[in-house]
Amino acid sequence: MLRTQFLCAAAVIVAATGASAQAPQSGSHNPATKDSKVHHVAAPAKGHSSFTEDQAKGRLAKAGYTDVSGLAKTDDGAWQGKAMKGSQAVTVTLDYKGNVTAR
Repeated sequence: MLRTQFLCAAAVIVAATGASAQAPQSGSHNPATKDSKVHHVAAPAKGHSSFTEDQAKGRLAKAGYTDVSGLAKTDDGAWQGKAMKGSQAVTVTLDYKGNVTAR
């Protein structure tokens, strides 16, 4: 009787663990980013970005930049290009963590 209860409990635990492992993940598809929020920082983090160009454009748009153009990877691995923030033209950089730097 006790053995049957133990086996039933173990089966429930295994089933629950398997179900949670299959659940869709929310947030960014970039494991280097902690969340999907865009943060403005003073200087980009060094490291090669796994963002695609389209993902970088989307992240910059989410941060409020429009007319993003000329995106290219820097020697440090970040995306850099031109964009508009309101009526001001700026140079934007998106690092591998998803942080934005504008100057």
